Amino acid sequence: MTTQQFKIVVETSGRGIYELTNGLVERLKKITIHTGLCHVFVCHTSASLMLSENVDPDVRRDLEAFMSRLVPDGDPLFRHQNEGPDDMPAHVRSVLTGNDLTLPVKENRLALGTWQGVFLWEHRTGPQHRKVIVTVQGD
Repeated sequence: MTTQQFKIVVETSGRGIYELTNGLVERLKKITIHTGLCHVFVCHTSASLMLSENVDPDVRRDLEAFMSRLVPDGDPLFRHQNEGPDDMPAHVRSVLTGNDLTLPVKENRLALGTWQGVFLWEHRTGPQHRKVIVTVQGD
């Protein structure tokens, strides 16, 4: 069993969905694991990870529109606003969508479906510096 770990840094320009797939694919080419698992973890409480449609950008736009309706900025329900009106909504969005993914690895590649991609979903409105830890294990 082999285990390797690396970090990906994502500089966001604010709220939106940022694809990580190509970066993961390039890094996996350097690791000799034919069959295993790739665990991806975002080290933040106001961003999340998702596996989603990777071809039509309308899917990502629609996901953001839905989330904006579900968890609007400045909702008077929330007390926590230490960093502005998007602060607590970003935490709620992160909890709803998740901070990690576990993906299969087959022949040194992510075994994703045809239309699947791995994305970081930035929930804050301003630019952020996001750290993602990737751990790959297998034979």
